[in-house]
Amino acid sequence: MRRLLAFCLIGLSLAVSPFHEAQGQPARRAEAARLAPQRPGQTDVYILSFGLWGPQSVFESEARGAARILEAQFDGKGRSIVRVNTKRRAGATPEALMAAATAAGRVLDPAEDIVVVVLTSHGAPEGIGLVAGRDALLVTPDDVRQLLDQTRAQHRVVIVSACYSGIFARELADPRTLVITAAAADKPSFGCRDGATWTYFGDAFFNRALRGERRLDIAFERARGLVTQRERREGFDPSNPQIAGGEQVLGRLREACRAAPAQQARRTARSAAC
Repeated sequence: MRRLLAFCLIGLSLAVSPFHEAQGQPARRAEAARLAPQRPGQTDVYILSFGLWGPQSVFESEARGAARILEAQFDGKGRSIVRVNTKRRAGATPEALMAAATAAGRVLDPAEDIVVVVLTSHGAPEGIGLVAGRDALLVTPDDVRQLLDQTRAQHRVVIVSACYSGIFARELADPRTLVITAAAADKPSFGCRDGATWTYFGDAFFNRALRGERRLDIAFERARGLVTQRERREGFDPSNPQIAGGEQVLGRLREACRAAPAQQARRTARSAAC
């Protein structure tokens, strides 16, 4: 039973409809979002964090927790949008996701700023699930590419916490798009239990590694080690988290960190050097 609770869903694609089909249906009114404007001459980081699987609260918790930590590490207060599905509320519909991307696109500087998209849900080899009320949809790499393009940002980060999420690294990574995933394209990930605060990967990456390390690639390597140790300790086959692309994004983040005002660099003793 413990193993079954820890496993994310397998064969998810058999039970859901395509994400893009939902966009052609009568639209639900998306919640309005207000974001702080970008600061000329400074690289601002805009965060879009989505908990997609309403029936289990761990995805809401992880989306909110990830956004808080990213805000703290990248001076993103006022520049984040969190949308979640819950047992009672459909807040992360396809329309809501596109509206959030559009809102970011209105205020950021496409050449200067960075957008970070966090997706947490159950996964399948073809993509990840979105369950909002009675609607069950499949979000594919092409759908996420459309979201990224809607933000207009030239430098992007995608973090996917789900089973089989390595497909997003394979399909989306390029020098301007950094992709971090909880698992390889052919592996499940673990810890997606209703009532939990984090999945195994979310806890290792956001809650433990990223709190003390702003460099996403370094934080990822630390998190991968933590996840692998935990999985082996608990008798699971390693999920093999992935990182791909993003050379230009990582360079831009390093430059932004070095250029940050001294008072920002001193705002927390937990933050590591750039």
